[in-house]
Amino acid sequence: MPYQDVNKIIANYETLLKEKGEGAQAVQYADEASQQARFEILLQVDRDMTSVLDVGCGLAHFAHYLRAGGRTSRYTGVDVVADFVRLANRSLADDDRATVTLMDAGSDDLPGGHDYAVLSGVFNNTMTDNWGFMTSTLRKMYAAADKGIAFNAMSTWVDFQDPDLWYVDPMEVFSFCKRELGGHPVLRHDYVTRPGGFPFEFTMYVYKQPVSPDR
Repeated sequence: MPYQDVNKIIANYETLLKEKGEGAQAVQYADEASQQARFEILLQVDRDMTSVLDVGCGLAHFAHYLRAGGRTSRYTGVDVVADFVRLANRSLADDDRATVTLMDAGSDDLPGGHDYAVLSGVFNNTMTDNWGFMTSTLRKMYAAADKGIAFNAMSTWVDFQDPDLWYVDPMEVFSFCKRELGGHPVLRHDYVTRPGGFPFEFTMYVYKQPVSPDR
């Protein structure tokens, strides 16, 4: 990712953190309810995951969501915003199965040794080369995960597009995952983040092995 994009993204989240505090709006969600709706969809990649890498974890809210649901999965979060990493680790100080580390945006690798790598909201901000950033990140996630990945993005199948956000055709992403990653993708375009809403985003799971029907 070009440094100008990294610096712009870091500055954006630092401003949100100062203005919104440590809640969901600091990591660019409308509210906690819509944030957790996305977490629930991501978790459905495998409710029995024993370990997870959270890419662009922000304040590690996904870790707290897992714990609130009684899950003891080993959690590793990575993020490029130093203030997020510091505050996330402080909030997880009593959790010996969770840690968050500062990520170098230019790194070619992500920490391995996890069942799944997940990502939420990271692809939403516009940048110099959104498609290049997405595909590069997905390759790193897939290489780092033992069983598969789960991520979301804004869909072009909408009636309105915010000019400050990036939208992508879910079928192009599906094709990339099948063709380039070589896994078994599942496209979710059936959910809403609030009651009465419209599916303006999608989530994709990419498994390394086919999933059995009784999962």
